Amino acid sequence: MTTDLPSAAPIRVLLADDQALLRSAFKVLVDSEPDMEVVGEASDGAQAHRLAGERQADVVLMDIRMPGTDGLAATRLISADPELTGVRVVMLTTFEVDEYVVQALRAGASGFLGKGAEPEELLNAIRIAAAGEALLSPAATKGLIATFLAQGGGADTAAGVPGGTHAERLAALTGREREVLVQVAGGLSNDEIAGRLEVSPLTVKTHVNRAMAKLGARDRAQLVVIAYESGLVRPRAD
Repeated sequence: MTTDLPSAAPIRVLLADDQALLRSAFKVLVDSEPDMEVVGEASDGAQAHRLAGERQADVVLMDIRMPGTDGLAATRLISADPELTGVRVVMLTTFEVDEYVVQALRAGASGFLGKGAEPEELLNAIRIAAAGEALLSPAATKGLIATFLAQGGGADTAAGVPGGTHAERLAALTGREREVLVQVAGGLSNDEIAGRLEVSPLTVKTHVNRAMAKLGARDRAQLVVIAYESGLVRPRAD
């Protein structure tokens, strides 16, 4: 006799885009997957913020450019809302690397994806974000992202995070946590970091979680921003 194991709850996805046709296309795609479902649609940022809580969304696919409250403002609202700490935002952009990317990451987005991405890329982005990982579009190189982050200003303030500058917060990290943070900023996964540092992936995960707690970061994407804005990691010239 076999016993069916309970299946994991599907990822709850909220679609935020002012184009109804695009939302419909995304809905068909997402609902076709057994591990995710669309729980709501929003045509502007204010509605996205409200529905993220009402529909208990796990991931919000957020268009940057929307009338009224745009995607950046909505992402800031979600990131600052204590009731929505578990909500992850994936920004959708027409141009994958532009001035909005830096603002999106600083606002609290877990990453971004171009609207021209393949369906599998979009679905993978939802899964990555839901797992709390940082999503940097494959079409945007890490070096280019680093350059945009560096050009975004040098205020070294923890935007949206109380408690002082990033540099001050870095002082609370152990040497190993700093070392892991540098690797995270380089875009490495826990398994890759474990291989480099010759420790177990579980140990790396523990260091990452502790660094996020000490730095007030929601996820790995914010760790990347903090690593560059604090000066711990510098963009390469090449």
